[in-house]
Amino acid sequence: MRQDKSVLRKLYLMLLAIGPGIFAIGYTIGTGSVTSMIVAGSSYGMQLLWVLFLSCLFSWILMEAYGRYAIVTGETALYGFRQHLRYGKIACILVIVGVVIGQWNSLIGILGISSNIIFETLSLFFPELRSHQYGVVLFIAVLIIVVLNVLLWVGKYAFFEKVLIFFVSFMALSFLISLFVVLPPAKDILIGLVPSIPQVEGGKMLVAAFVGTTMAAATFLSRPLFIRGKSWTINNLKDQQRDAIAAALLIFFISAAIMAVAMGAMHSQGQTVDKVLDMVYALEPVMGKFAIAIFLFGTLSAGLSSIFPILMIAPMLIADYQSGKLDTESKQFKVLVIIASLIGLLVPLLNANPVQAQILTQVFNVFVLPVVIIGIMVLVNSKKLMGEHRAGLGLNAGMLGALTFSIVISYNGVLGIIQYFQN
Repeated sequence: MRQDKSVLRKLYLMLLAIGPGIFAIGYTIGTGSVTSMIVAGSSYGMQLLWVLFLSCLFSWILMEAYGRYAIVTGETALYGFRQHLRYGKIACILVIVGVVIGQWNSLIGILGISSNIIFETLSLFFPELRSHQYGVVLFIAVLIIVVLNVLLWVGKYAFFEKVLIFFVSFMALSFLISLFVVLPPAKDILIGLVPSIPQVEGGKMLVAAFVGTTMAAATFLSRPLFIRGKSWTINNLKDQQRDAIAAALLIFFISAAIMAVAMGAMHSQGQTVDKVLDMVYALEPVMGKFAIAIFLFGTLSAGLSSIFPILMIAPMLIADYQSGKLDTESKQFKVLVIIASLIGLLVPLLNANPVQAQILTQVFNVFVLPVVIIGIMVLVNSKKLMGEHRAGLGLNAGMLGALTFSIVISYNGVLGIIQYFQN
């Protein structure tokens, strides 16, 4: 027993050492990411693994760039935009509006899926709840929001970090267990690294949703604030670099595992995702009822790990623009969190399909990426600001690749949305 506790403690300390990267995982792998990966895996196998790989590669580069800027200058992202960029104030306003709308749209779908997951789990044991689905789902959604609001109002950075470590740990464990049970052939996985886009209706929008959930602008913009919350200085430059790499690798492997599970359990059977439990029932023939508990718990953990930081995004970005500091005890912080909470209740309130809502909302996350990338490219190349730590050839090549990738994906996202509403 003592040895088991020692192993668990070592795992906990390892995750805690990731630092600000745990927030990157929280922002990135939510039910939006889970939904996108399962829809892709069930419909197209591993065909879009190359999109995931590039998204994680460029996410690492951008986390490194924003983290390096914060470590060297001691400034946060939007504060730096406003102080040092020509037209910086206009860029900040566009970024804040775009990111907040994208993240709040994501919150709507995430809360809808999370509350439906809890309802579906409860209904397995209490079938009579089916006749009161709308009211029970709405009650669950309100309960989730209230609990997370209380946690946000009483906590500090270290507390937020521990909450996310809990959610992320159980999420990763759940999906990895599912992967080892439904392990597809390695060659079927590796073939997904060959670039191709499904030539079917909705293919372009799904690619954009992939990038929107993996290369989320909120992840990069919030990184300097979390580095400040961690109290890292120039002496932690290598810690910041390791943190960025660890976060990107975990995002890739967890997301790829979800896609592979969907391919192994659903794609070969010709099954697709339409409702929340479609993601789970395909595993039942292989793992029995245990599959429902494991996969639902992982998806729920993914949802809660995203709702928590998304509620913080508006007050964080506005505080970043104003002073470069985040005060979680301020009236502004609490009011904006409440507004986000009310918006998040739209899907449960309107009784909409949370899976369809989640796919569509992820697309909107890619449209501010080019501005976010151009802004940090200018800042980290400033000799006045960065000195000997300004971007070199490798980082600049990576950021240029990320910019090109984001523009291409944004264009595909526009085409996908047009096609969606035409149909």
